[in-house]
Amino acid sequence: MATSRPGRSRAPLARRRFLALTAALAAVGCLALNRPAPARAATADDRAALAQWWAPVNFQDVDSTGETALGGKSDYITSYDYDGDLNGRNNWENTSQYPLAAHVYYSVVQTPSFSYLLYMYFHPRDWSDGILDNYQEDLTEHENDSEGVLEVVANDGSAHGQLKAAITVAHSNFYSWVPSGSDFTSGRESVDGTLKLQGDPHDDGHGRPFTTQQPNTHAAWAEGYLSRERDQYANGDGIVYYPGSTAEVPSGSDDRDVQYTLTDIFAPNGMWANRTLTTLFATPDNFAGDDSSDPYGAECGEGGVLGPANGACATDAANPPWAWDDADDLPGRGYLATDPAELVWDYFDWTGKPSAPDLAYTWDQYNGITS
Repeated sequence: MATSRPGRSRAPLARRRFLALTAALAAVGCLALNRPAPARAATADDRAALAQWWAPVNFQDVDSTGETALGGKSDYITSYDYDGDLNGRNNWENTSQYPLAAHVYYSVVQTPSFSYLLYMYFHPRDWSDGILDNYQEDLTEHENDSEGVLEVVANDGSAHGQLKAAITVAHSNFYSWVPSGSDFTSGRESVDGTLKLQGDPHDDGHGRPFTTQQPNTHAAWAEGYLSRERDQYANGDGIVYYPGSTAEVPSGSDDRDVQYTLTDIFAPNGMWANRTLTTLFATPDNFAGDDSSDPYGAECGEGGVLGPANGACATDAANPPWAWDDADDLPGRGYLATDPAELVWDYFDWTGKPSAPDLAYTWDQYNGITS
């Protein structure tokens, strides 16, 4: 888990890149001998193919009880425009009115050594079943929800690289994982567990990162880490989402083969392009979500233990990936997406780890680097 530490200066990325480059040049001879082969994902199609290859299998636990559960539908992943518009303030209400076809958002950031693949799971509701199991989870609800996972892939010269580690997002905390055989170990943050790999029946069956999400609040973890989710996967209900070529809708709350399609965060008229669209984003760092009434059923806040009369529907509460933050960890807000090389350098140790983060990004659209 994250541990509290004093903060440090968070200089602009351009200055940190310059300082890192200066340090790198001082040891250029050594680096030239030890650096992995350049990434092969050099074009947009290559990057999309790399993201598709490592796209996770995701088990979404489902809760069918409670005023705002919609029989489990409130736990289905989908797109923020599943209802055909770019209005984040009607997503809560429209959850019951439209099919929730499965989409997962992604971005790719690269240095010569690593590809950082980020995947975001979106739900129209962060909700509660009205049973106080966890006071931090069950008191409130909010419109729109965004959790996800960052994967670290070494550019070893092969077509798809080598998976080294992953970091999942559980609200305001990040958790780190390594697959069996990885040389990544605990750095300033402790590794939380093993990242299992799972085959996909819709392709050649190669191992993919296997994540899980809790019901209601949709915190993301490595599958198998939480005892409740292990039990639900083995004996309960839930949905297993696989990357595929079709955005499918679950047949019900226990559907073990649902395909999702990937959507680039930087697609034209996509998430990043619309970050200043005020119907979708209250601020560029917050999805727009309100506490209005629901003409089709229970309003936001009604399922929380406190109830809507006590302000139990938080507004504008969900963050896009470029604003995800583990507040008591060292790297800055949004670094998981925008500056993953520094965050991963802080979280992990590994064979040949440089003395400073390698910020020589070759592709980082969050910061306008598209060389």
